[in-house]
Parts: sequence; C-alpha cells; structure tokens
Amino acid sequence: MKNLKQVIAAGLVGTALSADAQMNHELSVMNQLATPSHVSVMPVSQLLNAPGNEALRDFFFTPVKDKTVLKGKKIAVLAADGFEEIELTGPVWYFRELGAQVDIIAPKFNPAPARYGLSTPEMAKTHIMAIQYLQPVGWIKFDRTADQIKVSDYDAVFIPGGAWNPDNLRYDKDIIKFIQDFNKSGKLIAAICHAPVVLASADILKGRKLTGYWNIQIDLKNAGGIVSDQPVVVDANIITSRHPIDVADFSRAVESWLAKK
Repeated sequence: MKNLKQVIAAGLVGTALSADAQMNHELSVMNQLATPSHVSVMPVSQLLNAPGNEALRDFFFTPVKDKTVLKGKKIAVLAADGFEEIELTGPVWYFRELGAQVDIIAPKFNPAPARYGLSTPEMAKTHIMAIQYLQPVGWIKFDRTADQIKVSDYDAVFIPGGAWNPDNLRYDKDIIKFIQDFNKSGKLIAAICHAPVVLASADILKGRKLTGYWNIQIDLKNAGGIVSDQPVVVDANIITSRHPIDVADFSRAVESWLAKK
C-alpha cells in the first residue's frame, strides 16, 4: 500500500503533466492561428529608384527654385493610423519647400476596446502610424486633432492614402463634418490613392470628375463620381490622384491651384 507521501507525489506529477499537456495544446493552437511574418514593403528609396520612376525621383531631388510660391497658404493634412508614408511625407515636404504652412490633423485619440486585443504604444496619443504598402514602418507627430479646427483656419485640405488610413478617417464624425463644410466653402480638397473614399463618405462626389486607386474606382462610381484612370484629375475645388507614383503630378497640381488664388 502506498503511503501518504507517495500519493501526494503522484498527484503533483499528474498535475505537472496536465499543465504541460495544456501548454502544448495552447502552443499548437497558437501556431495554427498565427502566420509566418513575411511582408511586402515599399521603401521610399526603392520606389524612387524603380524603373520608370525617374520623373518621380527628379521631383524630389531637384532643388525648389522659388520657395515663396505658397507663402502665406495654410494646408491641413487629414491623416490617421495607416497612412501611406510617401503620400503624406512627399507632398508635405514639397508644400513646405514652397513656403506653405502645413499642419497634420488627426482624429481625436480613441483607443480600441480592450477585448480587441490591440497593443497601442503611448505615443499613439500624439502620433499617427505610417505604412509602406501594408507594413507599419514609423510614426509622425500630428499638430492638432479634428475637433480643434475650423474651415477658416486653412486654404486647402489634403488627404493621403494608405490601406486603412481612409477607413479610420471616414469613421470619424469630426473629419467628415470638416470635409463637408470645407467643400461648401469652395476651398481646395485634394486626395490621393485610397483617400477619395473619404470624400465618398462625406457625400460630395455626385457628378464630380475624379480618380483614385484602381481598387476603389468602382466605389467612387457608386458614390456618383465620374471616374477616369489618369494620374491627376482636377474638377473645380477637388484634385485626386491614383497611387504613390503620381505624387509628383499630384503635388504640382495642388501647387498650381493654390498659386492662382
């Protein structure tokens, strides 16, 4: 007959084996839920040096001659987490080189519910996340939030694209209301890549000529827009483009529109 110590020891071994079995089961499940970390990226250097993008490279590396073209102009960049890096940093760099004041405006910080399981860094309260194609790559500080601005503050609004930046923007009531009011003022609204869907959510595209990223062109048509596949489309106070490769043409179109005002 086993003594008490043997019985207790056997029980502890059984418990340990049970815990190990549970851990192995959980690891097995986790391995099936998770996927290997292999992602596509679009580094700025690779984009500028890609065959066919020589004009885009020249746009950034040719010094701006007249740095007063947009002096006195104020431009609001509406952006949220998931903006395409070059579609924000490229035009912002250019407009500032031309003398414009450029403010980056983000939706008011609204953390996801705990049950979503998202880990958000503290800097998300003051910064928004950039992506290159679909890969998060960095953060940029914003100047104000959408609930702090009014139409009279700016001469133009610019919205970069990105895979999920527009979805974050189109869900924000302050952003949508600001765009609607800005459109009524007749001031410039510029959007590139996926960003025109934000204008669709603001319901300002009916009968307007525009373009956008190839995957969303059907959405723009469904919103009442007259869509064409061109690098840049200008219709009154709305300027749109399709893709990061159009950043130079897009930026020059914004420059031209503002310089005439």
